[in-house]
Amino acid sequence: MGATVQWRCLVVEDDADNARYIANGFRALGHVVVICRDGLDALSRASQERWDLIILDRMLPNDVDGLTILTTLRGLGKKTPVLVLSALSALDERVRGLKAGGDDYLSKPFAFSELAARAEALVRRARTGPDIRTLQVADLRLDLTTRQVERGGRPVALQPREFRLLAYLMSHPGQVITRTMLLEAVWDYQFDPQTNVIDVQVSRLRSKLDAGGAPSLIHTVRGIGYRIAAAGEEPPP
Repeated sequence: MGATVQWRCLVVEDDADNARYIANGFRALGHVVVICRDGLDALSRASQERWDLIILDRMLPNDVDGLTILTTLRGLGKKTPVLVLSALSALDERVRGLKAGGDDYLSKPFAFSELAARAEALVRRARTGPDIRTLQVADLRLDLTTRQVERGGRPVALQPREFRLLAYLMSHPGQVITRTMLLEAVWDYQFDPQTNVIDVQVSRLRSKLDAGGAPSLIHTVRGIGYRIAAAGEEPPP
């Protein structure tokens, strides 16, 4: 099972049952979902708040349809990934949706598994970019393709779980990562097992990365989680 990284999703859908179906599915995967059933409200929230993904129905009330929202967002320079949902499945309608700035177009009815897979691909592409293969913090380098890790040019051998943990931390340099986020992303847990598994794993990872007296890059944020940053950029105690 792949790592699950939480993201914020705005579902713009005027059909209450369909909106609830989509929201419940993504919430079950650990994501944060907000539903908008009105075009004007959706345009306001989509343009003023930060979202990792917008799922956008074409047909909406109050004279503001999905394509209007989409073209307005792109006109404002918003690059948030948008997956367009619509019962309009003809080829020319799909082309209209994509030309208006949609990143993907899925016709109704649809299977949630396909929606989830397409959504995950859009968020992943937006977060990492299609050409990013390596992550680097100070003298620590991680290659996502070869799965090799080096610290100051010295190879560091990691177990699969240690690699996933380090890759997740390095994907969010300078950011405080909570234990809940790590449990979901690295251990695929949707609950807290009430163990010290994270602390033990971080301790082992540190010992490998800091071998030879190198300054530690993984810093503990008391009561919250961890943060990876170069020496001198650690957060206050």
